[in-house]
Amino acid sequence: MHQPVDNFDEVIDRAVEECYAPFFSVMRRYPDFKFAVHCSGWLLEKICDSYEELYEDILYLSDKGSIEWIGAGYYEPILSSIPSRDRRGQIEMLNRLIGERFGKTARGMWLTERVWDSSIVSDMKATGMEFAMVDDYHFIASGMDGELDGYYLTEEGGETVSLFPISKELRYAIPFKSVESAVETVIRACRRDDGVAVIFDDAEKFGMWPGTAEWVYAGGWLESFVTSILQNDEIETIHFSEYMSRHRPIGLAYLPNVSYFEMGEWSLKAREALSLEEMKRDMGEKAFEENGIRFLKGGIWKNFLLKYEESNRIHKRMLEVSALISETGEGEDALYRLQTNDVLWHGVFGGLYLPNLRDNAYRYLAECEDILRRGKRGEFVVSDTDMNGYEEVSMITDVSVVRFDSRRGGQMVELLDIEKRFNYQNVLTRREEAYHKKIESLSKETPDTDNTEEERQESDGIDTIHDMHTDISPEISEALSHDWYIKNSFVDHIGDDTFTLENFKKCSFWEYGDFADQPFEIVTTDGKAIFERAGGIYYDETFPTVVTKSFGYLEDGEGVSFEVDISTQSPSQYRYALEFNLHFANLDEISLCSRKWKGDTTMHSLDRVTFEDPYTGRRVTISTDCRFDMHIFALETVTQSESGYEITVQGVSMALLFPLRGELKIRGEMRLENV
Repeated sequence: MHQPVDNFDEVIDRAVEECYAPFFSVMRRYPDFKFAVHCSGWLLEKICDSYEELYEDILYLSDKGSIEWIGAGYYEPILSSIPSRDRRGQIEMLNRLIGERFGKTARGMWLTERVWDSSIVSDMKATGMEFAMVDDYHFIASGMDGELDGYYLTEEGGETVSLFPISKELRYAIPFKSVESAVETVIRACRRDDGVAVIFDDAEKFGMWPGTAEWVYAGGWLESFVTSILQNDEIETIHFSEYMSRHRPIGLAYLPNVSYFEMGEWSLKAREALSLEEMKRDMGEKAFEENGIRFLKGGIWKNFLLKYEESNRIHKRMLEVSALISETGEGEDALYRLQTNDVLWHGVFGGLYLPNLRDNAYRYLAECEDILRRGKRGEFVVSDTDMNGYEEVSMITDVSVVRFDSRRGGQMVELLDIEKRFNYQNVLTRREEAYHKKIESLSKETPDTDNTEEERQESDGIDTIHDMHTDISPEISEALSHDWYIKNSFVDHIGDDTFTLENFKKCSFWEYGDFADQPFEIVTTDGKAIFERAGGIYYDETFPTVVTKSFGYLEDGEGVSFEVDISTQSPSQYRYALEFNLHFANLDEISLCSRKWKGDTTMHSLDRVTFEDPYTGRRVTISTDCRFDMHIFALETVTQSESGYEITVQGVSMALLFPLRGELKIRGEMRLENV
């Protein structure tokens, strides 16, 4: 049972109403049915405090011995992605909660998103964790071709833990197939006399996934399944620890750094993911399932940190504050919340694409910074926080952290308002995803619904979210655009009069310079952070061009002063576009230049742009000493989720346009003030 940390109350209410409460209500009637439960620490605490009837059902089953408690990181981190000291702290924190609320101790551990890395073995041992569950795919991917209906030992540095392989066949049967088929699958999964059929999966499949609430509860699937299992003489329900006490391990196993197969696909960039899909099609489903799955693998989970720069920023800032907090001993809970997994990746579920999850992550980061940066006044810190070989400059005070990245054009990559717990630079770039090709193909097809009801009646269950078909609206197709550079702020474009709102929005404008996505050198941080690139304008021939940008503190307020100096040997006339990308919690509530946000627009002859944000109570103002025209639009992504395809507003993109011939000097300020 898991929900993203501090998810909306209405989402938790729906999860309880549609899934958790009816599940445990049914199970309470059958205390002889043994099963295991893992629940994210924060969610378990919320259930205990806010949902009395549900808590009583869980407590009853726990006291009866029906439930075996399974531990993990309290705030559901990917354990291999956080430091060892934090792994141990989070595991121990959840075990304390289980002990306090239920009087039990977890001996087994759930691996968030089933991400296995042998580096966690020593931390499992140190926290009393004796076993974990992984997919049978983990074993198959290691090249094993043996018995997968028991448990194995694995070893790292001479320390051992036990691993149970979860049956893929069972994951896809329960609760989606008919009760008869599901029971047959359980029996089939036990290949030996003393074998065990292992199923451990998302509780949300029992009510929250599309179509499952009616199927599992109103249709009586769960109750029928439980009674069928209890009445079947061939099947015994058993706890993991109990099975281990009765049976020896099958043997020794070493697993690769891997998660479930779909996660490996999702972690690939679009082109590689499409190539993998093509190879699977060419091989054929039967050949793939029998042999290909052993050798055709996707990426590893940490590839998400390479695929999405915004994910890597959150992750590396987490590592940065973790090291500092380990020295001070303060801010541990905010750090642990920051380590929750959901915001760092994207697959069938929204994840990184959901702005509220990123807002939560930066809120926890701001809480950490509030503790760590107290009393800081005008400090410049130069470090390779992102761990990519290029340094970033952080301008740090006790009210804000503003970061600039030399790898990304000396651009602003973070504008963290510590007081308001909000990052105005929390924007997501529009990337090509593998499922965008499916959207493009589906938008050209006419759906055939003639046999839908007949097919439903003949089916042996319901679709999983991996099999569902979604109609594509014209709005979805129209919104598909991809950016060729990262959507930061202070992005430098050199174009001409063909630079319009429409091609800016589609990211299809003509670019003459090489400054938008190329590295800048850090010249100095002595009182100002100065970045410079000696590049060029490419128009018929190459014209040497230098762009210098400097950033400093505003003495009388929050924000930054900035200077942009451009010098080119080209004799031609250009349009220089200084691009900003800003994030707001609710764009519909924003006022732009004292008027309610009306949508995409072009404005002329301005010397300042002002946003008023009721959510934070802040006014964000960008002003310059020379006038400019401006194109501005809502930055939208097309994403997939368990509900289908949807459009999500990620922020606003705006380009301030200045004439450029020979030289251009711009002086300006970016202010954060209370409304």
